[in-house]
Amino acid sequence: MSIEIVFETHALSEDNERGIATGWLPGRLSQRGRDNAAQMGRRRRDDGIAAVFSSDLRRSVETAEIAFGETDIPILYDWRLRECDFGLRNGTPASELRQDRVYYLDQPYPGGESRRQAVRRVSGLLADLPARWAGQRVLLIGHVATQHALEHVANGIALEDLVVADFDWREEGWEYRLE
Repeated sequence: MSIEIVFETHALSEDNERGIATGWLPGRLSQRGRDNAAQMGRRRRDDGIAAVFSSDLRRSVETAEIAFGETDIPILYDWRLRECDFGLRNGTPASELRQDRVYYLDQPYPGGESRRQAVRRVSGLLADLPARWAGQRVLLIGHVATQHALEHVANGIALEDLVVADFDWREEGWEYRLE
């Protein structure tokens, strides 16, 4: 039985506004991000969502709590939805990470993980979802690594292609079906 997945990135963070790649650092939402999270809640609360799964990093937790904290929709936090661990490069300018992202597709960042390892981690959560949520619609709140895993697993897009493409944030999120 299939599962419908709605994916939304965490709302705009202070680091996003400053051009910083937060990675596994907690980060926090900017005022504009808190407004984005509230809009997400209004947009998704009556969207048939059975559960919300969120990265356990602070910026995602804040997004989930603002959007769904006052609803009956359960919010479940899972570390597997985290961004790629850039290791010693967590918190560096995003423009620097973009320059060598192909190199780190299979090579782990110093003290961190490779982009392929991050996608495998997220894919583990995706494989677990149908055991409890088959036939339902769930929302995931995560990061670029989450979106790459969804595109790879659900749509068969090669990681090599995903890594070289610039991430295109969408206010309305993305929708997937996993069989």
